[in-house]
Amino acid sequence: MEDEKTRYSDEELEEFRVLINEKLTIAQSDYEKTMDRIMGRDTNEIDDTAPTYHALEEGSETQSKEQLMAMAQRQQKFITGLKAALVRIDKKTYGICRETGKLIPKERLRAVPHATLSIEVKNDRKHNR
Repeated sequence: MEDEKTRYSDEELEEFRVLINEKLTIAQSDYEKTMDRIMGRDTNEIDDTAPTYHALEEGSETQSKEQLMAMAQRQQKFITGLKAALVRIDKKTYGICRETGKLIPKERLRAVPHATLSIEVKNDRKHNR
């Protein structure tokens, strides 16, 4: 009987590093675009000085800014999670459930590369709230 793997191989970790770096590049770009919109640096080919555009924007501006801020916060949290995952790769602890100590399945890590909990633990936590 084969011993259960306790960590991913260096080759597997490198595959995850490439995936995470790709997601990190996209997430940082999305974050910068969101921040540009919040700061009003976004020139979406709409003439901000047009009276009808300005009148339409007045009412939804506050809600829109709040939504953009929430989106920026989620993106920042995702970026922080991805950076932490890269640190775990460097320490060779990536992909290990922080609660059970077992390997998180590759499918879960491909879908949620910054995951630190197995899906079972995550689901248990949801149901026990």
